[in-house]
Amino acid sequence: MTDSNESLAAAIKAGDRRALAKGITLVESTRSDHRQQAAELLETLMPATGNSIRIGISGVPGVGKSTFIEAFGNLLLERGHRVAVLAVDPTSAVTGGSILGDKTRMETLAFAKNAFVRPSPAGKTLGGVTRRTRESLLLCEAAGFDVILVETVGVGQSETAVADMTDMFVLLLLPAGGDELQGIKRGIMELADLVLVNKADGEQTNSANQTMADYRSALHFMKSRFASWQPQVLACSSLKNSGIAEVWQEVESFRSTTTASGELQQHRAQQARSWMWSETAEALVADLKNHPAVKSLVPELEQAVLRGELPPTLAAQRLIEHYKASD
Repeated sequence: MTDSNESLAAAIKAGDRRALAKGITLVESTRSDHRQQAAELLETLMPATGNSIRIGISGVPGVGKSTFIEAFGNLLLERGHRVAVLAVDPTSAVTGGSILGDKTRMETLAFAKNAFVRPSPAGKTLGGVTRRTRESLLLCEAAGFDVILVETVGVGQSETAVADMTDMFVLLLLPAGGDELQGIKRGIMELADLVLVNKADGEQTNSANQTMADYRSALHFMKSRFASWQPQVLACSSLKNSGIAEVWQEVESFRSTTTASGELQQHRAQQARSWMWSETAEALVADLKNHPAVKSLVPELEQAVLRGELPPTLAAQRLIEHYKASD
């Protein structure tokens, strides 16, 4: 490990937010030399990770995820916690940068001493999370943040990626009638460990209470991710700051219950194994695409597929065979 990497690791472990931001920039880089440095940095910091509660937060655009995180994060700060927010923004097709800039919508939290807010563009990665969000999460833990919130772009089939890197998956919903209940994909509901009906204030209070009752009924017909935990449904108002303390009570209850049953540790171990194979697949595909012998064959096979002369499965098989024969 280089001296610069050693000093960066030491600064991150000391809780230096500027060093943490620099570390995350390093792990997000696609440059090969940066990837090597990032790997060394993570290996050094691994013993200092794993001491947080990791919470994934998802919901349709407009549900108030950022407003909720602002209210929730400030409550946690008041109670002595250190909070890191990894907010994954939609990506501009023109610049490749973040469109919404979540940091600007968490004004209090973003500048609090014991908080760290990092918006990152989702890029082309499915699942509403960046490919390096897992690594960023580990760096935040090494920096001493004991509550990590991962906010995702929105709800969709591929959005479930956030559940594969966090301990608890929280789904935010808008107050709505029964018709909207049918619009939420069953897969997302089955992943939820806590469902929050947000914006439960003013004229929407009654609607929020009805929605809460509807979802409680719906969850009875779905299998929980953890044998020891039954998903809960709560109503809250991020704007009025009501119901936020109850959310944290549920998080603490979830953590203590799943830790006591051993399921939380098992869940994290399985996530780490899946991550290993995901990274292996990414690395192999990148190596295959950059292999000289394969690159020379790609244009011909792509054209044959585009013209309908060759099935994509057969074209893929030929690429792999060519790759294996060239080594």
